[in-house]
Amino acid sequence: MEKRLDRVLSNAGFGTRSGVRNMIRAGRVCVSGAVARLPEMKVSPGGDEILLDGKRICCKEHVCIMLNKPAGVLSASRDRARETVMDLLPEELRKRRLFPVGRLDRDTVGLLLITDDGGLCHGLLSPGRHVDKLYHAEVEGRLTREDEEAFWRGIPLADGETCLPARLEILESGEGRSTARVTITEGKYHQLKRMFRARGARVRYLKRLGMGPLLLDPDLPEGEHRPLREEEIRRLYACADMKYGEND
Repeated sequence: MEKRLDRVLSNAGFGTRSGVRNMIRAGRVCVSGAVARLPEMKVSPGGDEILLDGKRICCKEHVCIMLNKPAGVLSASRDRARETVMDLLPEELRKRRLFPVGRLDRDTVGLLLITDDGGLCHGLLSPGRHVDKLYHAEVEGRLTREDEEAFWRGIPLADGETCLPARLEILESGEGRSTARVTITEGKYHQLKRMFRARGARVRYLKRLGMGPLLLDPDLPEGEHRPLREEEIRRLYACADMKYGEND
């Protein structure tokens, strides 16, 4: 089905309708090898090759957005009293039925995937798939080789649960402060904070850097978002054991 070019770009998360119209009129968009300067131009999202600033973009019907979540914002679709990650998106995207894929604690920052693709969300969060989540952590206390080994064995929590094996890579260790990278494959409530607490350390700062094959864009400021590139989406679908485009 053919649709207006400005609508396709806006629905894919590349800006408001007025914003993408300006991009088109500025000659930043090419359709099937030719510069497109008319926002109302009809295109086929599944058939035409669409480039923005020379890079091929994904114009699936589903929206997939990378957000660099700031501290103090809820990873929820809506909340009556507090700001959510949806409030950081432009109005045209908020009108769609978007939701975060998993959650980050209110004070945790970093990578959060937002989409309206329920199949992709289920595939990435399925307990049996064990998708990696990579974090940067700063904690009070000294981390040691014994902590690395304990994480790899699986940390027993105070409530009796035992976490799956995780990778702790100590970057810096001191008497009052240590930094590390941690990779976990599950998403228990406050999991990393509870894991470090079980080892006598208190988390002071936590940032998610990656989820499966998707890594946080280092050029994306906190509080900002961008649509995923086509190759990023393809890798996510492969990670979720889904064929790219099967839900379109």
